[in-house]
Amino acid sequence: MRNSNRPLPTPDRPNFYGRRGSRPLKDSRRTLVDEMLPKIGITYPEQGGVDPNGYFVKKPEQLWLEIGFGGGEHLAGQAEANPQAGIIGAEPFMDGVGSLLRHIDERGLTNVRVIADDSRPLLYKLVDACFDRAFLLFPDPWPKKRHAERRFIGPKNLALLARLLKDGAEFRVASDDMQYISWTLQHMHNHPDFEWLAESPEDWRTPPADWVKTRYEQKALRQGKKCNYLRFRRRASARFGPS
Repeated sequence: MRNSNRPLPTPDRPNFYGRRGSRPLKDSRRTLVDEMLPKIGITYPEQGGVDPNGYFVKKPEQLWLEIGFGGGEHLAGQAEANPQAGIIGAEPFMDGVGSLLRHIDERGLTNVRVIADDSRPLLYKLVDACFDRAFLLFPDPWPKKRHAERRFIGPKNLALLARLLKDGAEFRVASDDMQYISWTLQHMHNHPDFEWLAESPEDWRTPPADWVKTRYEQKALRQGKKCNYLRFRRRASARFGPS
């Protein structure tokens, strides 16, 4: 039976599966959340047509998106190495949000904005072709067959992502779960707006040159698991119609 206090899903506010809460945050992280999140956090807009460049004081040269940033190691590392890029990261698990805020505070980063929740209700409200790069790194693989449709990679989310990515933009997916990798390749192959950039096995066995490891990746490697790194490009399209 549906919880009567839980709102019904809508096209721009779909069901969310996964953890939101955590153990009580440490005092230091709670302070960061209380002080920093109101300044760099993004709330869901009521109206559509939002240009995400407006979330930054100075318009970035590029806009990047990380969906489910975990502990924020990768996002913070990329933000530090690419100060010209504005990076929007989404993570519903508050312990991960607190971890990213610590990285931001320690490194003095000013080019990060945070969605402390499911990314999709915001993404549905953004203008077309606004992101130059997107990341989905070590997501929950939802290994049980009956839960497979909960995975982020799927027709609806890929259609949304294809709308948001500029022509030629790169989408990176990484996982240590081979079932999720196979699932991803199948769905990406079936989507007309994406092409896989791999030319040899080394292209998915070896991370890109500018890679920053996540804590989940480091844990998997310590356990002897193999990680796969997939890179896709958003094909040019006629989405805007004839001029």
